[in-house]
Amino acid sequence: MRKNGFSLIELVIVVVIIGIIGAIAIPRMSRGAAGASDASLSANLSVLRSAIDLYTTEHGGTPPTVSGIVNQLTLYSNDAGATSGSGGASHPYGPYLRSVPKNPVGTFKGKSGIAAASGAGIGWIYDETKGNINANAGATEKDIHEKLYTTY
Repeated sequence: MRKNGFSLIELVIVVVIIGIIGAIAIPRMSRGAAGASDASLSANLSVLRSAIDLYTTEHGGTPPTVSGIVNQLTLYSNDAGATSGSGGASHPYGPYLRSVPKNPVGTFKGKSGIAAASGAGIGWIYDETKGNINANAGATEKDIHEKLYTTY
């Protein structure tokens, strides 16, 4: 009588092969995910910076204020920067964004708040004097190429 099935050696060989494939594939996939987060950060910063530039241009060279930036970019505004939920003759500018994107990297990943300094819920650091915005990430947090997130 002959029994059908796999021997123990055949099963061990298959498990070893699967282990080798996993050892090769998993690091490659994790680098791809980190690279995607870095690319998302660059894209989000580009969108935010373009919105700030457009706001500044339409408001006579005055950038959004730190205290009002979220409303000034997501609602309609007038020449003075006052905001309203509806446009029209009194508030002809904007909105420049549908919503503020979330920070995709670092300690404050998933946060979308904007402020002049780091804090709870703050994903972006905004410098009103320069009209510049950067990711809220630790001073030592880097991407896969060792570039600081705060320098993007």
